Amino acid sequence: MTLNLTKPICFFDLETTGININKDRIVEICVHKINPDQSSQTKTYRLNPTITIPLEASLVHGIYDKDVKDCPTFKAIAGELSAFIGNSDLAGYNSNKFDVPILVEEFLRADVDFDMKNRRLVDVQNIFHQMEQRTLIAAYKFYCNKKLEGAHGAEADTLATYEILLAQLERYKDVPFEDRKGQVSFPVVNDIEALSVFTTQQKHVDYAGTMVYNDKGQEVFNIGKHKGRLVSEVFEYEPSYYAWMMDADFSLSTKRKLTEIRLRNR
Repeated sequence: MTLNLTKPICFFDLETTGININKDRIVEICVHKINPDQSSQTKTYRLNPTITIPLEASLVHGIYDKDVKDCPTFKAIAGELSAFIGNSDLAGYNSNKFDVPILVEEFLRADVDFDMKNRRLVDVQNIFHQMEQRTLIAAYKFYCNKKLEGAHGAEADTLATYEILLAQLERYKDVPFEDRKGQVSFPVVNDIEALSVFTTQQKHVDYAGTMVYNDKGQEVFNIGKHKGRLVSEVFEYEPSYYAWMMDADFSLSTKRKLTEIRLRNR
């Protein structure tokens, strides 16, 4: 089976110094690009994160400070990476919650305008968790009947994710799914737009999920004392909250969205 594509899609995976979107850095990235004509290219970069890799992270992915001391920084390869991805849609495993926000943050630090508008996001983990609820290694065994060699390496995980999606499309063709409201649909189809909708469970305003859209398409806070309240409303009645958020430990992409909302509602 091949993917029905109207434009390229890039499967990607990151190995990082940790799981803090605001502070941690990428130490390895693999991008597997599939074109509409089904040709493909794979690029893998080992990177110097410019900060110490904690031992607990190294024990997971096997990359230590000594392994990256002579590697390029993300900023050094950011322009090349952005050009390679181009206008592609993005896909990964747990990518909506982790990989995409980290990647966007790294591009912002590198002063590269990596435009996320009109990109569809397909999170293969969400298909798996909603239909079967297991892990990447188990998913590879379950869908592809293979043992995942080199797990927690960016390239092995990226290529496995691509294979899993193809197997999911075969397995769940014409299989009904009932959501929490009792509505039945057939969501796992060979269409990137439909897969993006199915795997994006909540529409985030910023990639860190600090703000989300409500049923009316309005930005509301998703965390903190103002959770559920309109962002514009909070800024109107408590202007100091904006200043506090801009000085606090929120991601650059979050702060950019906060500023857009504030200026729009002045």
